[in-house]
Amino acid sequence: MFNEILKQIKNHDTIIIHRHSKPDGDALGSQIGLKHLIKHNFPDKKVFVVGDMTERYSFINDCVMDEIDDSVYNGALAFVLDLSAPHLVSDERYKLAKTTIRFDHHLFIEKFCDIEFTDSSFESCAGLIAYFAKSCNLLLNAQSASALYTGMVTDSGRFRYDSTTSRTFEVASFLLTVPFSLTDIYVNLYADDFEFIKLRASFILKINFTDKKVAYIYTTKEEMAELNKDSFTISRGMVNTMSDLKGVDIWVNFTEADGVVLCEIRSSKYNINPIAVKYGGGGHAKASGATLPDKQTAMALLNDLNDLIVE
Repeated sequence: MFNEILKQIKNHDTIIIHRHSKPDGDALGSQIGLKHLIKHNFPDKKVFVVGDMTERYSFINDCVMDEIDDSVYNGALAFVLDLSAPHLVSDERYKLAKTTIRFDHHLFIEKFCDIEFTDSSFESCAGLIAYFAKSCNLLLNAQSASALYTGMVTDSGRFRYDSTTSRTFEVASFLLTVPFSLTDIYVNLYADDFEFIKLRASFILKINFTDKKVAYIYTTKEEMAELNKDSFTISRGMVNTMSDLKGVDIWVNFTEADGVVLCEIRSSKYNINPIAVKYGGGGHAKASGATLPDKQTAMALLNDLNDLIVE
């Protein structure tokens, strides 16, 4: 499979890289890392990155997205990264490309690209792409290595989650054969301004529990308006305020936004993915999400999570 992907890269002069909307560190790290991996090994290729952006990971070098015309897709190769379903792609123009390839590490839902390499045993999409580079003997530069490393670090929870394996560290070691600053990455990942720390503290005070100790936070649209924060910061950014509570094996963050309820589900013990899929979402066994129509549905999902707990 890797040989076919490498062949397609060689056979296309223009390559456009997409990933999921509301990008996290893995989506952006994968996207920017793949761009510089291709540019470094095939300098004559025209490589573009497209999609929406988030301030949280703007420290990744060369993270500004390209604005391109539809005509650029004529005869082009489009990658889509770090997503399990087509409705999650940021900028659906990938469909205009001559050839499409998907790299993904989520649990498989459906095929929607010409060539697909999906493997949920990888801790991150960035790790999968780095493994592709290593397997194909591609050369790294500092930009590709640091971006891919950032993706690996963020999606493995700083190498804490049980998706981390010996292969994770082998691939990370491969990336570290190229000099780049680990300090710059970790300072940006760990450092928070005082206002954000106060925001996290306010969310800790919002934590509730079901009768079986599923922890949850629910933020209404009125509260969102008062906070004046984007939905990503609240939904994805606040879910792990509940991650290290003793006796809590499942936690979920609900956020009302644009007429829907964003749902981020995490677990240290249980496979919560089937619950997310039941409600139209997906992801990983212990980290999934869904977009729900209303609070009533959110509470039904919470009840299903509660039923997973074995006392």
